[in-house]
Amino acid sequence: MCEITTIVFQKKSVVLKNFYILFCFLFVCNLYSQFNIEHSVYFDTDVYNLTKTETTRLQKFLSSNTKEDVLKIEIYGFCDDRGSNNYNLILSQNRANAIKEIFSQASFFPEKISTVDGRGELLLNIVDESDPSVIRALNRRVDIVISYPEKNEKIIEEVNKQENKIILENVLFITGYSYLTRLSKKTLDDVAETLKKETFSFVIQGHVCCTEGELDAVDRKTNKRNLSIARAKYVYDYLLKKGVKKSRMSYEGMAHKYPLGGSEDKDRRVEILILSD
Repeated sequence: MCEITTIVFQKKSVVLKNFYILFCFLFVCNLYSQFNIEHSVYFDTDVYNLTKTETTRLQKFLSSNTKEDVLKIEIYGFCDDRGSNNYNLILSQNRANAIKEIFSQASFFPEKISTVDGRGELLLNIVDESDPSVIRALNRRVDIVISYPEKNEKIIEEVNKQENKIILENVLFITGYSYLTRLSKKTLDDVAETLKKETFSFVIQGHVCCTEGELDAVDRKTNKRNLSIARAKYVYDYLLKKGVKKSRMSYEGMAHKYPLGGSEDKDRRVEILILSD
């Protein structure tokens, strides 16, 4: 389903201080009222064994989320639209079971797994994409949701005290693509509504993780090495559709030039750089 992608608002002027504090309370409070980490793994046609690439991605995800306060883990299997309903239900369940087994082998809180559910086929139109083969590839997956306890107000205070940026960590892109997940679109809708009330200009900067040196990542849709640009443009186009003025916005890809360090998830991000009031 997704990679955790961070949207960062960087402050350029003291005049914008009130905006940041307001923005922080509007969104951080919502973000931390329910704290879920989501991840998806993808499968080839008619199989429930992971490829080497997907196995590596899953292992990295598990190693970066080893907190002891896991409340529950939910695992949901899916298929594309080909095959009978009964066949797809069985295959999706086998995919979910395969991921559960990996959790058990890795000793990743198997006792906290509350749901292992094969849900059969998904409808084709999960993203704005005209190529059925791309959409089917995205539908052949297992979604993993790890739930943690609610955060307290102290975290909100700490975020408010940051002088340079506010980080929102629930904007998610589908792995290897510039498509947002449906849940992330709700967050971006809220971002758009807040931005429409402001007057400053800004640059949308896309970032990626996990490439050699400072290289950009490959966009699986186009097979071009410009994923950071594609994700920045996706956010640009989305905000434009929501009514943010074109004259206030621009976008650029930063590739892998500015990794934050730590979890790779934090490098899969989009930053919004404030230029002027």
